Parts: sequence; C-alpha cells; structure tokens
Amino acid sequence: MPNNDEKKTILAVDDDQQMRLAMKEAVIRMGYNVELAENPIEALKKMDSMVPAMIITDMKMPRMDGLSFIKEVRNRAGNIPVLVITGFATVENAVGAMKEGACDYLMKPFSFDDLTQSINAVMSRQCGTSSEVVTDNENMKNILKLASSVAVSDMTVLILGESGTGKEVLARYIHGSSQRKDKPFVAVNCAAIPDNLLESELFGFEKGSFTGASERKVGKFELANGGTILLDEIGEMTATLQAKLLRVLQEREIDRIGGRQPVPVDVRVLATTNRDLQKEIQEGRFREDLYYRLSVFPLVLPPLRERPEDIRMLAEHFVRKFSVQLNKKIDGFEDDTIEFLTTRYWRGNIREFENAIQRAILIAPKSWIGKDDFMLEDSVKQLPVQNNGMIKDMEMDLILQTLEDTNGNKTKAAKLLGVSVRTIRNKLSVYGKNFPVE
Repeated sequence: MPNNDEKKTILAVDDDQQMRLAMKEAVIRMGYNVELAENPIEALKKMDSMVPAMIITDMKMPRMDGLSFIKEVRNRAGNIPVLVITGFATVENAVGAMKEGACDYLMKPFSFDDLTQSINAVMSRQCGTSSEVVTDNENMKNILKLASSVAVSDMTVLILGESGTGKEVLARYIHGSSQRKDKPFVAVNCAAIPDNLLESELFGFEKGSFTGASERKVGKFELANGGTILLDEIGEMTATLQAKLLRVLQEREIDRIGGRQPVPVDVRVLATTNRDLQKEIQEGRFREDLYYRLSVFPLVLPPLRERPEDIRMLAEHFVRKFSVQLNKKIDGFEDDTIEFLTTRYWRGNIREFENAIQRAILIAPKSWIGKDDFMLEDSVKQLPVQNNGMIKDMEMDLILQTLEDTNGNKTKAAKLLGVSVRTIRNKLSVYGKNFPVE
C-alpha cells in the first residue's frame, strides 16, 4: 500500500487491451490510482495534465517504441520511475532500457505476484538519471570532492549513513562523474527483494533451470555490464549470497542459475548500508572478507541534523521540483519558516524532509509556505537544544564566551566544551551567529 497521505497514480502503457486491464486490476488492488494508455502518444498526452508517480510500459508498440517513449519521458518529466514489460527480452533491449533510465524490466508472461513485487521495488526508489547533490555544508562538500576523485577509477565504494541521507544520490553522482556515465546504472535494493529471489535478480537464470523458468532471465549484473551496479542496503544480504558476491568481485564473472559456464562481466560495484558492518561482522552476520572487498573506499554521509545550513537550499530545491509536479504556484517561505524547519530533528533525514515539503506545497492555501502548512508527526520533534528557550540561550552564551576566550579558535573551544568542531559550527549556524574564523 502507498505510504504517502495522497494516493499515487501509476500510468500503464500497452497496446494489448487485456494486458492493460490486468495491470489496472493489479495496480488498484495495491492501493494506487491508475491511468491507462494504449500507446506512447496517448500516454504523453495524458502527461500534459498529470505527472505519474511511476510508469509501466511495453517495449514493442505502434507509433512509438518503448525506448523512444522512455527518452521522451526523461526529456519532459525527468526522474519518473519506469518499469518495462516485454515479451521480447534480450540482453540488448533490456540494457538499452536501463541505459535510458528504466528501473527494471519484467518479462511476459508474468504473474500477479511478479508484477506486485516489481512495482513495489520500483516505487521504493527514483530510478532516473538525476545525480544532483544539493549542499552548502562543508563536510558534504569534502565528501563530494572525495567522490569525484574516486569516480574516475573503477574502485569499489561503500557508502555509509542513516536511512534517508542520500546514499543512492551520491552513488549516482559517482556514476555520473565516471567514465562509465554513458553506460547503464542499475540499482538493486537488497532489502526489498525476498532472499529466495535475490540470487536470480542479481545473476539471472537459464530457461528450465527450475519450475516456472519458462524463459531465460537476464540478471542485474549483466544488465549493468560496462556500467555501474548499486547494491543498496548490502547489510541485508544473506551469508550464502555474500559468498557468491565475493566470488563475483574477485573473479569478475557471474554464474546464472542453471548455467553451464561463468559469464564475464565488466561492472563497477557501489554498495550502501545504514547498518554498522563492523558490528555485523563481530556478531557473525556479515563476512569480513566481503567487507574489505567492498570498503576499498568508504564514504560516510552525515545526517540532516548535522547540515543545518542546507535546510534552506534543500527546501527551495524541493519547492522548485514539486511546484511543477503539483501545478502549484509557490513563491517561497514565510519569514520564520526556515528557522522552524532548521530546529526539527528529521529522524528520516532528507527523505522525510522532502516528503514534508511536498505535503506543504500540496496543502498551502497561499503562494508562501508557513509553519502551519506542515503536518509533522511527533517523531519530527525539535532538536533537544531548542526545546527550551532558556537552555538555548545559555548554550549559545557558553559557546560564544568560550570562542571569545580562545580568540575564535574553534578547535580549542571544542576541546574545552567536550564537543566536536563540527558541533560548534552547526550550533553557530542554527543560532544564526557569525564568529571570526581562527
């Protein structure tokens, strides 16, 4: 079922009426709205007055083929997730669809469960080509410099951070800055795919390799050949698959289920996790040898609460993005709104912040968004420092006095206060105070 307050609409495009009706029933049963089109031209006309949350499209259709349709969708609406369905699956056309920004492909004939699983997986991510990182935070700028440096190599990168901090966006940034940028970027959510299906999703299978394998399936590693594969939430992978993945990283070849011989692959591997993999290793849930293979170049993303200077920039970015999608004229924020947003904890980080801005745009009665336009849950509580105005003032005075005593040396001040230099900088940003740099 959809997680957001408003139902999302899925646009299904297929020239076969029975297939359209079957997809309609499946999508409605999942709790989404649905729009149907019998060809891409009709679908594009519908998109003149609505922006779907996701598109399901056939590949071989009259008037315009699936690849051309995906390209046009990207030109018009950017980062809409696309699921391709086809009865003519080959490595070439599947790779072509992924290269143009499709999230996944599903081969006909497929079951209701197959379609449901694919829709859920695709709806859980944005699968277009966007790799824009919005930040004015010095720590994030340094991370982007490191990411740019490693992007030119084929080095494996492990991206760590809390849920919602933008790990996949950073992975796309690395791919987009690499020599593989014109090749496919394939993302696999290891947490969203059942354990018994993840192996076939990654490595594929041969026709007849098990009951129900009526056609050969191309795995994600083959789809990403020449490009980049993102193994999202790698910490959720089972021990058996960890061993097989280790072999892929070592040998640069995969074994299809039921295959007779290994298949060479040229793929750059990126991985993300919100888990403490060192702890997972100690408790026997993650292979230490795989960890060292993955973390050749680790990058750690900070939570949004450590990036207060990014609140305004992100808020304005999301207003530009969703004002177009929701067809709302929003001029900006009322005077105290950004300060109000900066004081929130944002347990779900940028993902939660993005959802809050989207809802505010939807319900705002005026062209300026105010505090009352945000429907924030109790979990989005204020930062502890700002629950009490007196405590906030005392803390601010203590930090400013310590900086004055140390002649503005933030390193010395942080040591005296028992906090990090980053905390000093973030607090000053929250308070809107400037202090000469040491």
